[in-house]
Amino acid sequence: MNLLALLVTFAVAVSCVLLLSSRTGRHAGPDSAVHDLYEAAFLSGGPARVVDTALTALHTDGRVAVGGPGIISVLRTEARDPVERAVFHELALAPNGALHLLRLAVMQHPAVQEIGDGLAARGLLARPEETRSRRRRASLLGVLCLVLLPVSIIATVLQYASLDGFATPFPFIFKVLPALVVGAVTGVVVTQNARARITAAGRAANGAYLRSLTYGASPAQLVAASGPRAVPDQVLRDQLIAAARYPSPGAPRRGGSSSAHRPGHHHAGSDNGLAGAAMVPVVWCAGSGPGGGSCGSSSGSSCGAGGGGGSGCGGGSSSCGSSGSSCGGSSSSCGGGSSSSCGGGSSCGGGSS
Repeated sequence: MNLLALLVTFAVAVSCVLLLSSRTGRHAGPDSAVHDLYEAAFLSGGPARVVDTALTALHTDGRVAVGGPGIISVLRTEARDPVERAVFHELALAPNGALHLLRLAVMQHPAVQEIGDGLAARGLLARPEETRSRRRRASLLGVLCLVLLPVSIIATVLQYASLDGFATPFPFIFKVLPALVVGAVTGVVVTQNARARITAAGRAANGAYLRSLTYGASPAQLVAASGPRAVPDQVLRDQLIAAARYPSPGAPRRGGSSSAHRPGHHHAGSDNGLAGAAMVPVVWCAGSGPGGGSCGSSSGSSCGAGGGGGSGCGGGSSSCGSSGSSCGGSSSSCGGGSSSSCGGGSSCGGGSS
């Protein structure tokens, strides 16, 4: 019994040390600053926040109109960055202009997904597969420790039942109890912390960038920092919040979109505009900012709530330059980089604004 208790204690101690010493995401490199508003939006609320920021900028400039019941129309086709071009591209494929479908489609567009790739490459975000792996190991440790508690009680009963003399050995349960309690607590804590996808460097960089926007912030800057509820225009605010409430299936996307050509994804279905958005899993999810969740939200994620108003799955990240993306195949163009989360190896979770 003493040897068994020693082995259990040693195994739990080693598992806890390895788990606590592991790190999700790369170490921040020399370029650890937030480059633009879309990167700040991605860190604050994931792909959903990026799209809400772009829509707010387009609406504020009078390039699009958003009205009830959740319909968006183009007044002037003039895109100033890759994310705005993605909005016009997806809107052209969906003449009905349903805002919630447009929002989901743009979240999965390479221009948005790649923002997350770039942030992850610079150590500001942890990739979905990294957080999933750490969460899985932490959950396994916690569950095993909890299961071993009743097993240890049974072993203790058998220990005393097998006694032949009057010697009273130290109960087996008390020998392993400290290790099992520490292991269970460590597993639960790390499982919860692993949901946060934004790294310490990402939080610091995003905070510094957003503080620089404090005075005289434009509507788009307000949305990037605080979500759709910060939109000054009541009509646009109500429509964005309503669109965010639509369930976002964790995968769907039509085969005809530009993001449909990203490697590693199988697409089924024909190109029928946004109405067919249900074929491909999203990689960077709506909530990939500092929040938590499966697919990444402000800090964490799976296909979950994204920017303000809470959204469901779907989301990606990115803009131009950045590292390879999982959602889409080609090279990136916007600035920021990204990767996939709500899909592409992602989880679907979500942060809210």
